[in-house]
Amino acid sequence: MGWLPERRALVTGASRGIGKAIALLLADEGADVAFTYISASAAADETVKEIEARGVRALAFQADARHLEATEQVVSAVIKEFGRIDILVNNAGITRDRLLVRMSEQDWDEVIDTNLKSAFNFCKVVSRHMVAQRRGKIVNVASISGVIGNPGQTNYAAAKSGMIGLTKTIAKEYATRNIQVNAIAPGFVATEMVEQLDAAQVSELSKLFPIKLMAQPEEIAELVLFFACSASDYMTGQVLPGVYD
Repeated sequence: MGWLPERRALVTGASRGIGKAIALLLADEGADVAFTYISASAAADETVKEIEARGVRALAFQADARHLEATEQVVSAVIKEFGRIDILVNNAGITRDRLLVRMSEQDWDEVIDTNLKSAFNFCKVVSRHMVAQRRGKIVNVASISGVIGNPGQTNYAAAKSGMIGLTKTIAKEYATRNIQVNAIAPGFVATEMVEQLDAAQVSELSKLFPIKLMAQPEEIAELVLFFACSASDYMTGQVLPGVYD
C-alpha cells in the first residue's frame, strides 16, 4: 500500500538528481507525482515513464519557477488534473560558485531567484489550496551550506539559509491549518551539481563530515518521505541537517 496512498505531490526540479529520486520514491509509496523542470526534456520524459511504471500518474511541466505567473499556471494545471496537492517539495536549485570578490550580480540574482524565490512562489500559491483542504505537507530542500556557510558559495548559502527562514516562518503561519512545513539540509550528495566542485572545494568540505562519504540522492529522498507522510504529523518548522562536526 505504501506510506502515501491516494496522495498527490508536486516536486520542483525533478528531472534528475535529488529531485528525481524524491519523485520516484513518492511514487513508490503510492502518490501521483507532478514535477517541474527547466530544460532537460529528454530526462523529464524518462522520469515520467519511470513514475508511471510504478502504477501512479505523472505530470511534467517545463516551467521557470522564478516567475510567479509560471508557478500559478503549473499549480492550476496540477489541480485540474489531480484535483488537489497534498505534498509540495521545493527542490529546484542551481549553483554559480565563485568567491565573493569574483561573484557577479548575475551570479547572485540567478541563484537567489532559482533557489529561494521559486520556493516562495510555490509555497505562496500551493498553500492557498492546502488551506482550503485543511491539510498539506511542504518540504523544502535546503543545504548544510545554509546552516554553516561555505567559501565560494555566498549566493547559494544565502539562498539556502533564506529557505530555512522561510520554512520556520510559514510553519508558524500555517500550524493551525494542519499544514506541516519542514526542511532538510543535506551535505555532500552525489549529483551533477556536486561534480562541478573542484578538488580543493571537495577536500575542504569533506573535513566537515565525520562520515567521509557522499550521500546518494535516494538517501535524501527517504528524509523527504518522512516529512511528507503521516509519521511527521506532529512536526513542523524543523530542519534536519546533514551530519557535520
